[in-house]
Amino acid sequence: MSIATLNDIFFTAVERNLDRIMLYREAGKWLPVTSREFGQGVARTARTLHSWGIQPGDRIAILSENRPEWPMADLASLLLGAVTVPLYTTLTAEQTAFVLNDSGCRIIFLSSDQQLHKILSVLPQTKIDKIVVMDALEFNGDLAPFAGKCVHMNQITAEGAENLDAEIESQARSVRPDELATIVYTSGTTGTSKGAMLTHGNIASNINYSLHGFEMRPGMVSISFLPLCHITARHVDFAMLYHGVTLAYCPFLDRLSASLLEVKPSVFVAVPRVYEKIYAQAAQKAKGFPKRAIFNWALSVGRRYKPDILAGKTPTSRRWKLANKLVFSKIREGMGGRVETFISGGAPLGRELAEWYASVGIRIHEGYGLTETSPVIGVNTPVNHRIGTVGKILPNLEVRIAEDGEILVRGPSVFKGYWNRPEETKSAFDDIQINNGHLNDGRTNDGRINDGWFKTGDIGHIDADGYLSVTDRKKDLIKTSGGKSIAPQPIENSLKLSPLVGVAAILGDRRKFPAVMISPNFVLLEDWARTNNIPFASRQDLVAHIKVRELYEGIIEGINQNLARFEKLKRVLVVADEFTADNGALTPTMKLRRKVIEDRYRKQIDELYAQAEATALQ
Repeated sequence: MSIATLNDIFFTAVERNLDRIMLYREAGKWLPVTSREFGQGVARTARTLHSWGIQPGDRIAILSENRPEWPMADLASLLLGAVTVPLYTTLTAEQTAFVLNDSGCRIIFLSSDQQLHKILSVLPQTKIDKIVVMDALEFNGDLAPFAGKCVHMNQITAEGAENLDAEIESQARSVRPDELATIVYTSGTTGTSKGAMLTHGNIASNINYSLHGFEMRPGMVSISFLPLCHITARHVDFAMLYHGVTLAYCPFLDRLSASLLEVKPSVFVAVPRVYEKIYAQAAQKAKGFPKRAIFNWALSVGRRYKPDILAGKTPTSRRWKLANKLVFSKIREGMGGRVETFISGGAPLGRELAEWYASVGIRIHEGYGLTETSPVIGVNTPVNHRIGTVGKILPNLEVRIAEDGEILVRGPSVFKGYWNRPEETKSAFDDIQINNGHLNDGRTNDGRINDGWFKTGDIGHIDADGYLSVTDRKKDLIKTSGGKSIAPQPIENSLKLSPLVGVAAILGDRRKFPAVMISPNFVLLEDWARTNNIPFASRQDLVAHIKVRELYEGIIEGINQNLARFEKLKRVLVVADEFTADNGALTPTMKLRRKVIEDRYRKQIDELYAQAEATALQ
């Protein structure tokens, strides 16, 4: 069975008639949402939107943490042929206003008092006619003047007929795959965000193939905690709904650890930063003798059986079983203890981290894609799995590697273009050079200059067996003043394997040598400082201490052992700030905003290189 539009997912999910299609936490308890209740909520929301005059092509915004109302609003809009515009809850009021204005949204669904006040502060700058609030708020006091524009979502979903009107159902089933479904604004590592236009067919075609080889079935549970405004999370949730996997909504990342223990999911999809934190927690819990000795012994056993784990087998030796009982099972218990499938996406996982997980009995299926490709381009599966790669390319896509190493892709999941940005859309596709009427791979292209190959901006290669490897972002490549090109991400991923490193950013573009800026894991660093009797009154004092500098220089020295001569890091700059999405150093999916960081710390970086130059002259 396959789907042609996202509306097919709604009809499939409702017709399956499950007792718990979703779970959400309220008053300390996890409560179920049945297929019937979900269908009612979507049908009543769609009917209300229709009564407000929503027409096919109208844009509707969603500004909310993950919760059942999110997909209800999304699918209700899609059934009418409207276009949903998801918004990150972490955006400032001004950033939110930009997206609402650029997309021309008429209606917004939002979660809370905090998000409502943010929207109200910029309301005159937008075209918003109606505001649907998910939380039960009283529209009095400072909200009283806006009561006419606001409505509670539970008022919409609690009343009216249970099923779709014949007119709305007919309209929903007549939506074509080539019709626009959503405009997803890229979080962006640089510059102003752009709205990627994805059709029903773009996302549906990707869902048809992205989980081939994985067993997904009713009765399984997937925890939904990655922001649904990001295409990876939304794609996963659509796919889980389609396959009948129960979605357990975790609105806030700081509730993830507790939610994992309570829900005990069987599917875990996360970005690398989450896997890094789990790794750091495991290393922290193993501190001290004899725990550290047992942990190290178990890892040494696990490394011997890595090939079995990566092949999907469970080792049967006594040593492995003992290591599993003493250490590996405890790590899995921290994630609920029942996860059958681990998937990583959104950013490079890093081979060393993947190998550590394999050593503790966990095979992570790393995938790769972009917002503009709906998103999956390739993914490791239980059948086809090769560590250090992002798997084989989906069978309905084509991938080629340009002469400069850039990954190019074409196929049904590649987006229509950027909203209101024809020039940027044009530049996103490769102008293939014609050589006697042939493409570089020898096929004719009938004289077309643009053959529909989307430029991913990533550098990579495909091996002889068809596995794709992504080595770095094209724009992130660092070129030293000596002309040497350095790919920073693999080095940064290696550094993050040290529990004392929170985030690492390689420096050195147009400089004489590479260096690194480190935002520490301050919880562990402060604990280390107290253990070693290092006084500090602030984080600034802490990172300035000579012993702390020596500590991180030692970490760098260890990393340098595995780097080419021109890649070796000559200096380290430890900063007193934590890099987060909230302060703009990371994207909402935890990717490094390199330009933001370099601009923010320009003075310190310049001083670091000036001191190195002065030392060299002495």
